[in-house]
This record gives sequence, C-alpha cells and structure tokens, in this order.
Amino acid sequence: MTELTELTAVQLVDGYRKGEFSPVEVTRAALDRAERIQPRVNAFVRLTPEEALTRAGESAERWRRGEPAGAVDGVPVTVKDILLLRGGPTLRGSRAVDPRGKWDEDAPSVARLREQGAVFLGKTTTPEYGWKGVTDSPLTGVTRNPHDPSRTAGGSSGGAAAAVALGAGPLALGTDGGGSVRIPAAFCGIFALKPTYGRVPLYPASAFGTLSHVGPMTLDAADAALLLDVIGVPDERDWSALGPPPGSFTRALTGGVRGLRVAYSPCLGGQVAVRPDVAAAVRRAVERLADLGAWVTEEDPDITDPVDAFHTLWFTGAARVVQHLGPQQRELLDPGLREICASGERRSALDYLAAVDVRMDLGRRMGRFHTSYDLLVTPTVPITAFEAGAEVPHGSGLRRWTGWTPFTYPFNMTQQPAATVPVGTAGDGLPVGLQLVAARHRDDLVLRAAHALYEAGIGLRPAPSGGLTPGGT
Repeated sequence: MTELTELTAVQLVDGYRKGEFSPVEVTRAALDRAERIQPRVNAFVRLTPEEALTRAGESAERWRRGEPAGAVDGVPVTVKDILLLRGGPTLRGSRAVDPRGKWDEDAPSVARLREQGAVFLGKTTTPEYGWKGVTDSPLTGVTRNPHDPSRTAGGSSGGAAAAVALGAGPLALGTDGGGSVRIPAAFCGIFALKPTYGRVPLYPASAFGTLSHVGPMTLDAADAALLLDVIGVPDERDWSALGPPPGSFTRALTGGVRGLRVAYSPCLGGQVAVRPDVAAAVRRAVERLADLGAWVTEEDPDITDPVDAFHTLWFTGAARVVQHLGPQQRELLDPGLREICASGERRSALDYLAAVDVRMDLGRRMGRFHTSYDLLVTPTVPITAFEAGAEVPHGSGLRRWTGWTPFTYPFNMTQQPAATVPVGTAGDGLPVGLQLVAARHRDDLVLRAAHALYEAGIGLRPAPSGGLTPGGT
C-alpha cells in the first residue's frame, strides 16, 4: 500500500469517501513526517499538532456522517509564514516583527480552506518579507533542498516546496512576487502555479503591490486545480480581486493539448544562458507535448529583459515594507534586504512611473503574443539548485537573485498565469522545471497542459535523495 504521505489531495479525498483511511490517520502521518524532516531541511517556522489533530477529528466525524464540509475536508495543508493564519503570529521571517498580539484573522485563502475543513499543519519558512529567490532568514536560518541538503530549496516559498516534496502535507499555500512559488517548486521537483493576478485574493495587501500573487504548491496539477477551486474566489478585503471564476478548474483539466498552439522559447531569444542538461530535459518534455498533439513552434516572445524596471518596483516595495521600522529594528534585518531597501529609498516617483511604463508595454507585447500562441514554454530556472545559504551561486559573478531567475519575474510584471512542472533531473541528479505561461485569465489552459504532461508520465516528481527519502529521514 502506498504510504499515506505519498498520496495526493485528490487521492486522500477519494480514500476518505470510500472509508479506506481517516483524516486522523493521514494527519498523524503528515505531522510525523514534518517532525522527522525538520532537522534536515528546516521547512517549518512552527508546527501546530494539537490544532491539526483536533480539526482532523472533526473532519473524520463529518466524513463518517457523509457530510464533508468541502472539497478539501481533512486534507493536510501548510501555510507560508507570509499569510495570516489565526491563532499564531505571522513573523514573515523577520526578527523585527513583534510576535505579541491577537493574531485573530485568516488571510482570504486560509479562510476559504478553513471553511472547507482543511487541516493546517503549521507555517512554512520564508526569507525576510519574501524578498529573495532563496529561503534563509535571520529569524529561522537556512531551508535546504530535499534532494541534497547542501543545496538551497529556492525561495521565497522554499519551506512550502520542501514540505510538499517530502510528504509533509500534499497542499501548500505560497506567495510569488518574482517567481517565489515556481523557483522552489522547480528546485524541489514539485508543481506550482502562479495564478492570474487577483484570482486568489490577498489580504493584507502586499507592499510589493500587484507583483505579488498567492498560489498553490502541490504534488501535481490536479491537486493545484482542486486547491485553486477552493481559494480562487472573491474576498471583500481585496479590492483588486477578480470576480468568480468562469468554471471549475478541476473540470477544465480534461481535453489534453491536441491542437493547442505552443511557442517554445529555450532561452528568450538568446537572452538567457541555460545550462545544457537543464535545456535538454526541458526540450524532451516539449517534444512530448508535440507527440500529444500540440502545435509546437520554436518562437521567442517580443520582450527584452525588464530587470531594471522590476528592480525599481521590487526595491521600492521593500523600502515600503520596512518604512515603519526604527534604527534598532532595521539592524535586525537581513543585510541584503537592508541594501535593496536603501536602493529603493533613493528612487523617485518618476523612476517608479517609468518602471510602470515598462511593465505596461511588456503586458501589451505579451497580450499580442498570445493572440498567436495559446501557451509559452520555457525552462523555469536556467540552473539547478545551488549552495544553501547564498543568494546567488558562488563564482557566478551575479549580484542579486534576479540574475538567475530571468524566466520568472517578467510574468509577475504581466500578471499572467505561469506554472512549473518537474520534467526529470539534470546531470547532478537535481530536479529541472518546465514553465508554462498563458494569457491573463487562462489559468485553465496552464493547468490543462500541465495535467496532460502528468498523465503522459512526464511530470512525475523525482524521488528525493541525499538521505531524505519520502519514507525516511
């Protein structure tokens, strides 16, 4: 029998319905796994076993009566410590956040999960205020890769990715302002979706503004569709949230990719140096899309790297995050965060508006591109996971995390849905991710294509190695 911690959320719900196992058994197994992996990967800020088992017991009783509260009743979920989860502090990876207070409100996505009976295992790690593409912070230390603990899990939702990869809950809530669900998912070998901006409401509003998305991090595309069906509904606290979705994302999974127009851009027109073994793994998956009936053309979108504009938007957002802090509190911050905040403070309103102009032009170009192509396919990240505890690979000559994430942050600027699918491993045995991007509001197409890859056996996640197997520690 497959271990309970290896089952997807869809499989768990089916098992509950059939009476094959209970939410209490599943929650105990997930908590045990979380406690065993924590010393090696540091995925959690805190676990909440008592609350989790109480909710699991209530769920078990509902299933016994045949009256589940919703689509994810009894399914273990983790929450990135950027999102509010009532009953405990949201520290955002920072020693400057006061843990005292009432902490009596859920973020919208958390509230929807609570209404439908999900079981919260605890909060997962993040870099301070989610500012970079790896996960380490002065508060919680370094989060490590399930496949090799000497390597980074990526970020900023690194704890969430490591937890899902190692069986500590099949569903995780992450946030993505420049790649922060896709980067760690690619490095850890799981699935993640950055939905169209506004599809999942966010409250409190992010200081990084409309760059920041809430997204599912899961074992496969079907689980992400299930989770998006739950959390992708309006909430009155987010003025920029979209209206109700046009239909069920789960029902939209079927249909395959036959006839879809797919543009494959291996390096964004020569702008990105992709490691050869990463490129080869992505190309093999793209060839499989063609085998499945997609019309695949090697074509680059009409864009140039918007990194300078992204930095203006990102660094000014970071400066806003810490604006309320006094000098002593600022000394507690990650030195890299202090550095980009200082850069943000030096930029003017005109600099910001010029960056918005670049963003709007990029959005226009991608809107036009998607009149010709249903999907854009790229590598998710041009490299595999590097040394844990570093913002950039040693010896790379890069200064900031954006130097090695050129495939991800442009689509935060355009607000498009983008997902990463694991497509095997590189020569070093570490996972490789393929990115699927669609026009705004076409989350269904991204999920449908990803699901087709999973059904074809392409998206199967690699088993963690390096002494961290799903069945052990």
